[in-house]
Amino acid sequence: MKIAVCIKQVPDTEAEVKWDLQKGSLKRDDMDSVSNPFDEFALEEALLTKEKYDGEIIVITMGPDKAQDVLRNALALGVDAVYHLNDPAFAGSDALATSYTLAKAVEKVGADIVFCGKQSTDGATGIVSSQIAARLGFSQLNFVSKIEEIDEAGKKIKVHRSIEGGVEVVDAKLPAVVSVAKGINEPRLPNLMGIRKAAKVQIPVWNAGEINVDTAKVGTAGSHGKVIELTTPPPRAAGEMLKGDIEEIATSLVSKLIDLKVIK
Repeated sequence: MKIAVCIKQVPDTEAEVKWDLQKGSLKRDDMDSVSNPFDEFALEEALLTKEKYDGEIIVITMGPDKAQDVLRNALALGVDAVYHLNDPAFAGSDALATSYTLAKAVEKVGADIVFCGKQSTDGATGIVSSQIAARLGFSQLNFVSKIEEIDEAGKKIKVHRSIEGGVEVVDAKLPAVVSVAKGINEPRLPNLMGIRKAAKVQIPVWNAGEINVDTAKVGTAGSHGKVIELTTPPPRAAGEMLKGDIEEIATSLVSKLIDLKVIK
C-alpha cells in the first residue's frame, strides 16, 4: 500500500501576521513558521495505517525553502520519502491552485490513500483535500474521526465521519483522499535519533516542470481569490462584573439582555 500525506508549514499564530497586499499573499519569509497543527493528525494516522497494514509513506509539502522543516520532522517520525514542491511560479497560490499542484505531485508518486488535515490555520478553507480528490477522481472522505478497516485486497476502506448530531459510517473504494478530524489520534513526537538522521537527508525538490504543472494554473495567475484589503478587528471592551446575590444578578442580566435586544 502506498500512502501519501499532504502537509503544510503555516505562520505561527502567536506571531504577527504580515501581508503583501500587492501580491495578495502572506509574507511568509518574514514570519515565524510552524507545522500546521491539523496536518499532524494526518501524519500520525498515516503512521498508524502503515503499522497496521504495512506500506510506504510519502510526504509532500508545497512552500518556500524553509518549508523543508516540516518534511524533516516527518522524516524524523519515520516516513519513507518526502518531496518539496518549490517553484517561484507557485507563489501566491490560493486553494484552487494549491490543490492542482498537490494533485499533480500525488499523481506522480502514486497513492492508494492520501491523508490531509481538515484545514490549515492560515487559509482555513477546508476545501483543498476535496479538490485534490476531485482532480484525481479519488473517493472523498472528509471529517474522518476513525478508520475502521481497510480490506486485505486494498480495494475498500471503512471510516467513521463526524457529522452534525452523530457519526456516519462510510464504505468507499480506494484510492481515496481522507481528510482527518482533530483528535482522531494523539500525534507522536520524534526522538533524538530520528531528528539527527533526518537532518542529514538531502530533500528532493520538485519544480513545476518535474510534476508536469501548467504554470498558468498556479500562483497568482491560476488563483481565483485575492486579498485586496486587511482590517484589524477592534479590541473587545472589558466585561462588566455583576454584583449581588443570585436573584439580583439574574435580574440585572435579564435587563441588560433586553436592552441589547438579545431577548424580548
